[in-house]
Amino acid sequence: MVTVSLLQGDITSQAVDAIVNAANSSLLGGGGVDGAIHRAGGPEILAACRRLRAGALPDGLPTGGAVATTAGRLAARHVIHVVGPVHAPGQDRSHLLRSCYTQALAVADEIGARTVALPAVSAGAYGWPARDAADIALTTVLTAPTSVKEARFVLFDEAMLRVFTEALGALQPR
Repeated sequence: MVTVSLLQGDITSQAVDAIVNAANSSLLGGGGVDGAIHRAGGPEILAACRRLRAGALPDGLPTGGAVATTAGRLAARHVIHVVGPVHAPGQDRSHLLRSCYTQALAVADEIGARTVALPAVSAGAYGWPARDAADIALTTVLTAPTSVKEARFVLFDEAMLRVFTEALGALQPR
């Protein structure tokens, strides 16, 4: 069973087997977590993403999908890129957000990763409401079949850490 931990910090500094990147479908870098991972990891990550685009993923990574690359200069060994859904009021796209986490864990299993650092996928620029994003992320990771031993949610600010802490508390028996 996976152990979930929560911390506020910089996901790029985590010494884990794999870091999950909230990427855009192009895989060619962007803002937020994606930009930070590409900057800190160096050109090796972008080169690996370009190879994916030139081969297996010519149209990019679909929303809800996951794929692994090298982690370049990061302390992690791999980066698992996922494409979260943009929140759309009036449309239930939660299955796509759940898929990001289940697919990331499946890829982690494929590459032998036992420790994984994850961001709050879609809860930033993609506008997903924080508590709903936390509930989906935590429930999915805690119930997904995986060989990952530690899922470490690394949250950018104190407010998001508080939301995830409250959500995790609500999921755990008293």
